[in-house]
Amino acid sequence: MKNCFLTSHASTLNVKSMAVPSFRLSCTDIVKAKIIARIRPDLERIEREIEGHLSSSVPLISVVARHIMGSGGKRLRPLLMVLAARLCRYNGGQDAALSVVFEFLHAATLLHDDVVDNAEVRRSKPASNTIWGNPAAVLVGDFLYSKAVLLTVAHSNIRILEVFSKTTTLMAEGEVLQLVHSDNLEIDEKEYFEVITRKTAVLISAACQIGAILGNAGDSEEAALRDYGHHLGIAFQLVDDTLDYTGDVKELGKPVGNDFKEGKVTLPLIFAMTTSDDGVRERLRRAFNADEISAEFFGEVRDLVVRSGAIDHTLATADGHIRQAKEVLSIFPPSPTKELLTDIADFVLCRRM
Repeated sequence: MKNCFLTSHASTLNVKSMAVPSFRLSCTDIVKAKIIARIRPDLERIEREIEGHLSSSVPLISVVARHIMGSGGKRLRPLLMVLAARLCRYNGGQDAALSVVFEFLHAATLLHDDVVDNAEVRRSKPASNTIWGNPAAVLVGDFLYSKAVLLTVAHSNIRILEVFSKTTTLMAEGEVLQLVHSDNLEIDEKEYFEVITRKTAVLISAACQIGAILGNAGDSEEAALRDYGHHLGIAFQLVDDTLDYTGDVKELGKPVGNDFKEGKVTLPLIFAMTTSDDGVRERLRRAFNADEISAEFFGEVRDLVVRSGAIDHTLATADGHIRQAKEVLSIFPPSPTKELLTDIADFVLCRRM
């Protein structure tokens, strides 16, 4: 498998004709190279652990699991767990083994999501359900989830198990909540943030919190890393939501406008619907409710959303969460690991993947 975190993407957030004049973010190749050099040893350890747990006596499980696990994941969640543990002075040898729990759980949700969404592409490759069918995708997702549980139990730490169990419960609630709000153009910002908190932020938050627990952190340190992960996760999803309107298929690994076409109402669309005039709202509603939407039709939607200031608003909101993520780290003394967590937070804001 290839180490895929911070791969070669555009160095500047520039949407050309759809650019947001008041919001420019620079992410130079030098900064990315600096981050990559520092995380490479940890990524290599994480990859070895992942590969070591993908074998099964049922060949189809291994094939499907390797397809989803080797399709370009950034390994952000296990990496954050390892770094959080290190920030809390952990120097044992079990961090990488525990960290892969978060990649297995994340991969399980992707397999299930693709079935629910009838997805055809995942990370620029055919989605597993399109190759092996929905039953296989669901069942291998169950295997990966069960493997995550098994690996967590192996560490015999009740606090880690408590956080893990609470996290998986919240994630399941998030999946159902998103289903409830599917095709609901009247969802408001509060409801939207409830969904992304459970679907995205809670897993990243748990990775950071469990890293702190592994490092025997104090209560304030554990809370700080939990909050760092929460704000980072919210920002990660907000940037992802803007890319659905401003990215391209090579960057996203899936068709542009995919969320819109699947009936997922994200913050850019919510903002456009609540701030635009009646004519624009009606055009957006007509497109959203259409049985099919062509690339040209979505281009009109994208332009309406961008002109409403929704991308600017969403990125500014993400920026606020990144600032909070970095602020909560202030209780930790300066260190290379703290600096790396700060740099990763900045990169999340200007990523193009």
